[in-house]
Amino acid sequence: MDIKNLVDKAKDFVEEHEDELKKRGAGLKDDLAELKDIAQGDGSLIDKAQAAVEAVKDPGAPGEDARAAPAE
Repeated sequence: MDIKNLVDKAKDFVEEHEDELKKRGAGLKDDLAELKDIAQGDGSLIDKAQAAVEAVKDPGAPGEDARAAPAE
């Protein structure tokens, strides 16, 4: 799948779910920022895809902050 096809599918998804997405408001922007960080981060395409799936499964969950926090 090429990038143009992926972008087209994302646009179609947004159009189909516009009402639901509007209800989520600012939380959606945070989730999209998390997905962007995953896509631009280190790791293989498989690792990024798995991280993105997990992020999508738990919308609104802390993402970037949780990754940046030191483990205790």
